[in-house]
Amino acid sequence: MGSSPSNTTTAGTAAAAGTTGTHDLVVRGERVALPGGIGPAEVGISGGRITAVVPLGEALVGGEIIELAPGQVLIPGLVDTHVHVNEPGRTEWEGFDSATRAAAAGGVTTLIDMPLNSIPPTVDVEALELKREVAVGQAHIDVGFWGGAIPGNRGQLRKLHDEGVYGFKCFLLHSGVDEFPALEPDEMEADMAELAGFDGLMIVHAEDAHTIDAAPHQGGRAYADFLASRPRDAENLAIQRVIDAARRTGARAHILHLSSSDSLPVIAAAKAEGIRLTVETCPHYLTLLSEEIEDGATAFKCCPPIREDANRELLWQGLIDGTIDFIVSDHSPSTVDLKEVESGDFGTAWGGVASLQLGLSLIWTEARRRGVTLETVLSWMSRNPAELAGLDGKGRLEVGADADFAIFSPEDTYTVEVGSLYHRNPISPYQGKELTGKVSGTYVRGTQVDFTTPHGQLLRRGER
Repeated sequence: MGSSPSNTTTAGTAAAAGTTGTHDLVVRGERVALPGGIGPAEVGISGGRITAVVPLGEALVGGEIIELAPGQVLIPGLVDTHVHVNEPGRTEWEGFDSATRAAAAGGVTTLIDMPLNSIPPTVDVEALELKREVAVGQAHIDVGFWGGAIPGNRGQLRKLHDEGVYGFKCFLLHSGVDEFPALEPDEMEADMAELAGFDGLMIVHAEDAHTIDAAPHQGGRAYADFLASRPRDAENLAIQRVIDAARRTGARAHILHLSSSDSLPVIAAAKAEGIRLTVETCPHYLTLLSEEIEDGATAFKCCPPIREDANRELLWQGLIDGTIDFIVSDHSPSTVDLKEVESGDFGTAWGGVASLQLGLSLIWTEARRRGVTLETVLSWMSRNPAELAGLDGKGRLEVGADADFAIFSPEDTYTVEVGSLYHRNPISPYQGKELTGKVSGTYVRGTQVDFTTPHGQLLRRGER
C-alpha cells in the first residue's frame, strides 16, 4: 500500500483551486486514501468540506495542522446504511447518542437508521418527524433515515420520499416486532411499482416466510437446530422474488444482509441482465463460522443466520468479483436479557449482532489475511454504500466532498472488550477476539468527534 506515480497525479490534479490561502485544517501524511489509491498527500479543509488535495510537500497553510504518524492512514469516513438505532420507543436497546458514539469510534461518519424497532416505526411522515425531533442534538455523526413499507401504507411512500428518506425497507416474513408487519410478495411488487414512479429504492429483508414456516422448529440451545430453522432456500426464493419484481416494475431494489452464497449466480445474472439490483453483506457473515458457534451462544444469533465456512468463502469471492456491492453492519442490538444468555435458547433469543464500532477492524483483519487491499475494503465500506443512498458528499477524499474522515492504524492490534464499547448493551459475539486495525480519531465535516458534544447533522435525501 505504498505510493505510486498515479497517486501523486491524483493529488496534483484534484485541486487546482483552493490551494492558496489558509485552510481551517490541513492533514498531511505519507498514506492518504485518495480515489486513485493510497499515497502521500496533503488535504485542506475549510467550512466543513475538502477544499484542496495536493502532493505532499506543497505545504498547504492551515489554522490547524495534523501530521500523520508513519503507521497511520487517512481514510474517508465509513458510511453504514444499515443500523437499528431503536429510538424512540426502545431506547433501552440503543439510542442516537450511544449508537453514533459507537459508530464514530469505529470510523463511521454517516449512518442511515432503519425504520423498525423504534416505536412508532418510520412508516409515515409523523413518525419520521418524531424520530428527527428525538435525534436532533444527540447525533455525534451525520444521520439519515430509511422509511418503511408495510401493509396499508402505500399512500405514505411518496410523502416519505418527499420528506427525505433514502428508500423503503420491507420484510417478506415476520420482522421480529409486531408493529412492523411483513409484506406478501405481491404487496412488495405493488409497492415497487409505486416507487418506480419516483425512482424510489426498495430494500428487502429477503427470507421467505412460508419456507421458514415449513422448516424444523428453531427452539433449544443447539446452533445446528437454529441454522436448520433458517434454511438457505428461504433466502434463495425470496431473492428470486425480489429480482422478478424489479424486472417487472423497473424499480431499484436492494438485498439486505446476504448470507446465502447459493444466490450469488442468480444475482450476477440479474445484474448482467440490467436489472437495477444491489446487494450488501455484513461483517458477521464474513468473519464468523457456524462450525465455531457453541451451543447456547445466543450472542451469535441473527437472521438470516451465520452459515458455514465454505459459504463464507463464497461470500468473500462475491465481494471480490463485484456481485456483492458493499459491507454494512446490520447493527441490531437489544438488552442483554433479550439475548437469553442464561437459557441459551436460540428459539426465544433476540436475533441481532451488535458490531457498529468494530466493522472496519473485523473486515480488515480478514481482508489482509486474504491479500485484499485496504483501498478495496474502503470501497466496500465507504464509497459504495454512499453511492447506494445517493450521498454525493460522502465516502471519498476529494475536493468538494464533506470533510468526513478517520485516522486509521492498519497494523495496530487490540482485543475486543465488550464493556469498553460505546453501544448501549454489553454483549457481542466478538468478545475476546483479537483484531487488527485501530481508529484513533474521527472527523465529521472537519470537526473531530469528542464523544461529549454532538455536532452531527440530520440528513435528507438529495440535500447536503
